[in-house]
Amino acid sequence: MPCRHLILILGDQLNHDNPALDGFDAAQDHILMVEAPAEATLVWSHKARIALFLSAMRHFAVQLEAAGLPLTYLKLGAHAYPSLPAAWRAQMLQLQPQKLIVCEPGEYRLLQALEQLAAELHCALAVRDDTHFMCSRADFKRWAGSNKSLRMEFFYRWMRKRHDVLMEAGEPAGGAWNFDADNRQSFGKRGPQQLPAAPVVAVDAITHDVLADVAFHFPDHPGSLAHFVWPVTRAQALAFLDDFIQHKLGQFGPHQDAMWQSQPGQATPFLWHSLLSSSLNLKLLDPREVIAAAEHAYRQQRLPLASVEGFIRQVLGWREFIRGVYWLDMPGMASANHYQHQRALPVWYWTGDTHMNCLRQTIGQTLQYGYAHHIQRLMVTGLFGLLAEIDPRQVEAWYLAVYVDAVEWVELPNTAGMALYANGGRFTSKPYVASGAYIKRMSNYCTGCRYKPELRSEPEACPFTTLYWHFLAKHHDTFAANPRTALMAKNFERLGADERMRIAAHAETLLNGLDAL
Repeated sequence: MPCRHLILILGDQLNHDNPALDGFDAAQDHILMVEAPAEATLVWSHKARIALFLSAMRHFAVQLEAAGLPLTYLKLGAHAYPSLPAAWRAQMLQLQPQKLIVCEPGEYRLLQALEQLAAELHCALAVRDDTHFMCSRADFKRWAGSNKSLRMEFFYRWMRKRHDVLMEAGEPAGGAWNFDADNRQSFGKRGPQQLPAAPVVAVDAITHDVLADVAFHFPDHPGSLAHFVWPVTRAQALAFLDDFIQHKLGQFGPHQDAMWQSQPGQATPFLWHSLLSSSLNLKLLDPREVIAAAEHAYRQQRLPLASVEGFIRQVLGWREFIRGVYWLDMPGMASANHYQHQRALPVWYWTGDTHMNCLRQTIGQTLQYGYAHHIQRLMVTGLFGLLAEIDPRQVEAWYLAVYVDAVEWVELPNTAGMALYANGGRFTSKPYVASGAYIKRMSNYCTGCRYKPELRSEPEACPFTTLYWHFLAKHHDTFAANPRTALMAKNFERLGADERMRIAAHAETLLNGLDAL
């Protein structure tokens, strides 16, 4: 039966105030949600990532149906459409809508597919602004202007003023915009103390069926379903938010960059991190309520400002900034390769089977939970990808595949821009490179590892250290010319000619045998 409007709800748009539903008339309009196999195989997605999206979608569909909204929900295995565009096309031909309505997708690829499909079928298309975000694409474009380089810090200050967050009489609370210097502590030799309890979610009948479906349809995909701990409903997401505010936020700041090897039965993989990114990215939570809860904890519960500000900066600053940059720079961002790196991703990125303990721990944790915190991503898996000269497209596909909170608008700029410097410093002032000494300082990963972070060219030298010095040698001139990296270049200049030759030779050995490390 023909309908007036066909509303598409994508898997990361699970909010009841979805702008695509504005003006919805149950007598004339229809909603379509699709579980498409291609969305799990476009990259070799982690089983937990697939399960999270599908379970959250099915729970949301139940809520829509309970509200009496007409909905077609195409479940995995129950239809023959391999991809979202194929399913959309078939339903449009059947329902003959006058207009196709959707909230802005989180991927450039899907927006292009929608525009092409609407043009092919001569159907009007309305792509509505995603009001979940606190800065629209248009507003970000105006803020960015014609600048060739962008800096999150200035955007963050603008957003603080614009939304009156952590402000007092027009000035930043505590007299400073940024307390990042207070939030870079390691755990020291004792390790983390009095960790909060590990998160737990109830696996109901819907999630149980999803886990079975994922195991059946994607048996060869990476990762485990045995440790599924992610919210799939708004109620669960709100519980995670409350738990973070009450039990973690106060201790979050000082050690947010620190890492520690997991022990059986401990909550070590999660430390004091919020675990809210997947709920935010699925839109089970609104960033405004998350920010308001954190600010309220500062003002009413007297939680440390450094912790609260550091967390709010991630949500109000970095998250909004990254989304703006993604849409500003696509599609070029997806093919950016500033250093022209071409090496293949080592096979152990998919297994964790490497002798480098930091990577074994980080990747092993990722395969268990679909999770690693921001420094594990930036300064372990990402840093190695940069130093080892791996093709950015392969690293980017890996990040999109293995993390439960990965949607391209957030994953791609973080990987291409922050971790790999593939976009040549569009929004970073320097490549984020370091030797094994950084990992030793910020973790206990080096304890018991076969490699030694203090060595540069010996057989037992940490590959991070050898490849760091090799990277400095290759890019010495640009590092020397940048005030933020000039000291690195000077340190390289202090090395003798023989040591430089040994580093170069050992680096080539490592680079030619990455799979064996």
